[in-house]
Amino acid sequence: MKYLFAYSIPVIGIVGIYFGGFWTYSALLFAFVLIPLLELVLPIDANNYDSETVLNRLNNKLFDILLILNVPIVYGAILFSLYRITNIQLTLYEIVGMTLSLGIILGANGINVAHELGHRKTLFEKVMGKILLIPSHYTHFFIEHNHGHHLHVSTPEDPSTAKYNQSLYSFWFQTVTGTYSKAWGIQKKLNKVDNRSFLSVKNDMFWFTIIQASYLITIYYFFGFIGLLFALFSGIVGFLLLETINYIEHYGLKRNQLASGRYERVTEKHSWNSNHVLGRIILDELTRHSDHHFKSQKKYQILEYHDVSPQMPYGYPTSMVLSFFPSLWFAVMNKRIPVNMK
Repeated sequence: MKYLFAYSIPVIGIVGIYFGGFWTYSALLFAFVLIPLLELVLPIDANNYDSETVLNRLNNKLFDILLILNVPIVYGAILFSLYRITNIQLTLYEIVGMTLSLGIILGANGINVAHELGHRKTLFEKVMGKILLIPSHYTHFFIEHNHGHHLHVSTPEDPSTAKYNQSLYSFWFQTVTGTYSKAWGIQKKLNKVDNRSFLSVKNDMFWFTIIQASYLITIYYFFGFIGLLFALFSGIVGFLLLETINYIEHYGLKRNQLASGRYERVTEKHSWNSNHVLGRIILDELTRHSDHHFKSQKKYQILEYHDVSPQMPYGYPTSMVLSFFPSLWFAVMNKRIPVNMK
């Protein structure tokens, strides 16, 4: 039941938006001030589950239900925020606060959960994952992440891997443009292999484009231009948070290129791991990212810690804050990157 705490960001964000004023920044302060402070004092848990516990957790459908519940939570937060911003007289600083708070909800409980569901085998879970990507204008992530990032992670071919001494802001440009471009390239290859037409129902990138446009047009129709701008910018905040997580997950790590020209296989050494308990819960174990890349089909509730994985000195929320200050980030992280990976 500890994973119920993963709902804390939307709950605090929605309550803050309801009260207005300075409270509209509640999700921002909770995610990037209070949680990092708590991570400094809360324990680190590097324990793994025994085989019996793993089996029990896999058979417990509650773990899956907790993920699916994010769909009504995220869309409920969007509708509530749109109603508030278009029906109540708000100041500019309140609008900014609401945009940031909703964007954080879209990142933490939208894209992050969509990432987990996108690796599932059932059609229902995959569709729920795609639905959670829509508000952040990032449906193409579904294709590029599964068919591109996991294949090319920690190589120069992966736009979602941050280079050594690359700042977060440079990385944002690299990954946002590169991921979208690469998603189209992957889709074209898939169409060619399966002999699909561009208008095929299985041409995801075409339909993703239609769906994304329809989402924004629908908001404009019901909530006007202000609602459209609010949805647009909160979505941008959401996908920039995702890319900030991508930045810290693989920063400076490289897979060695073999004599054949191919790269060594992905192992537990090619992602940064964190066992800080609060970050693990808030992000549904995303912080055990090394094991996720090692065995991508593994469900979040059974991800393991590997002592050979590079370890972050702080949890993911704290590390995200550090990444906003490049000099500080480099000072903390550069010395921790294994010499053979720089």
